[in-house]
Amino acid sequence: MADALLIHRAPLASGCVETWTLNDPGSRNALSEAMVDALLVACERAAADTGLRGVVLRGAGGHFCAGGSLGGFARTIGQPLAAGEADPLMPLNRRFGALLQALCALPQWLIVAVEGAAMGGGFGLVCCADHVLAHTGAQFGTPEVTLGIVPAQIAPFVVRRLGSAVARRCLLTGERWDATAALRLGLVDEVVAGDMDGAVQAAIARHAAAAPQAVAATKRLLLAQPEMPLPALLDDAAIAFAQALRGPEAPQGLAAFAARMAPPWSAT
Repeated sequence: MADALLIHRAPLASGCVETWTLNDPGSRNALSEAMVDALLVACERAAADTGLRGVVLRGAGGHFCAGGSLGGFARTIGQPLAAGEADPLMPLNRRFGALLQALCALPQWLIVAVEGAAMGGGFGLVCCADHVLAHTGAQFGTPEVTLGIVPAQIAPFVVRRLGSAVARRCLLTGERWDATAALRLGLVDEVVAGDMDGAVQAAIARHAAAAPQAVAATKRLLLAQPEMPLPALLDDAAIAFAQALRGPEAPQGLAAFAARMAPPWSAT
């Protein structure tokens, strides 16, 4: 059986970038337990990998991700629990939420490249990105409620990405968006009419201009923003600013700027 997740590592001017490819084209890369587990392992490894500058998440076979796979749940659909029985569906669903949380917490930049379908859980993966590329033929939607299912784990991440009003619009109706609508509503950052590989490489080059430790610290502040009281968040921000100025990257970056040269971490 093919690996549920393919990982390709490529060098940059400093460090490297990885492409993680969801790999079950026959199901349009539906999120099986094996795929979720493989992504969680990849996130755990990446979080500790100081040489990794960024991650690109894609799907194989012309689609990004059709959503959660219900194959393992077939026998439980419509079946009530016995009295006092613990529901095995709960930890399985919660594990996907842990994956979304881990993707958001990556210290590297995360680029998501969407071709074809990004539905349900796939829509949730898109909401974790720092930059989203969508081919003109991409389709986005959260059809769970139209199937009698709750978009349980993706809902908080959709709200974070799109805000409450737009999140309600998509989560409560199952409305589908093309790439242009997704760009207008804030889910997508860039629509690609031509070669997706070229657009991905251009996005990598733009992101690689940023210093890796500064990116990691900035992402931590962005992640904490919804939860922390403003005074505490600003205290943490002051610590991050001081540490950055006293660390190795700021002298290199400022010296390169003064000399009109690229900093050592830049891909250009």
